[in-house]
Amino acid sequence: MAITNGYITLDLLKSSLQIPTDDTQDDDFMELAIESASRQIDAGTERQFFDTTETRVFTPRDSITCEIDDLTNLTTLKSSSDANGTFDITWAAKDYQLEPLNGLAGGIETPATLIRAVDEYLFPTDLQEATVQVTGTFGYTPVPIQIKQATLILASRLFERRNSPLGIAGFSDIGAVRVSRFDSDIENLIQPFRRIRMA
Repeated sequence: MAITNGYITLDLLKSSLQIPTDDTQDDDFMELAIESASRQIDAGTERQFFDTTETRVFTPRDSITCEIDDLTNLTTLKSSSDANGTFDITWAAKDYQLEPLNGLAGGIETPATLIRAVDEYLFPTDLQEATVQVTGTFGYTPVPIQIKQATLILASRLFERRNSPLGIAGFSDIGAVRVSRFDSDIENLIQPFRRIRMA
């Protein structure tokens, strides 16, 4: 299988596991582990660390602010004056501000996660419906080094799990050695990138 939107390469995982790059016997297992680890990182952070260009709709938090998915480039911003699914107002660049300012949050480079109305228009909020439409490039890129490291650890772990399908890694003098369900290193690496959404 081919890796889709994986956060590390097959060669990097092989190098970490000290497997020669020309040894392709377990490539399918390793590619599956990389993609599974990448999607698990997505779920754990509520983010995707790859780009996708599309149109999405959002419900504004209030008339001034609208929380959005990670955005690296905004092409068009529109709002719906009647909350009827028709986005009839096109905003100019002077009408909004993308935040966090300067692309930094907690000292970490981050994409925009909020649009603030700053000039002519306000966000329609009467019916608490999706009245904001954003066309642009969504995602968190480039992939932070911490996310790559967490993916490498998790992919290695998932790949090795094929040898312990019942959760038993081996036996010692005191009995079965079970695979731990928690890895604090992975948790610590992804923690700064967890998306915190306003209620």
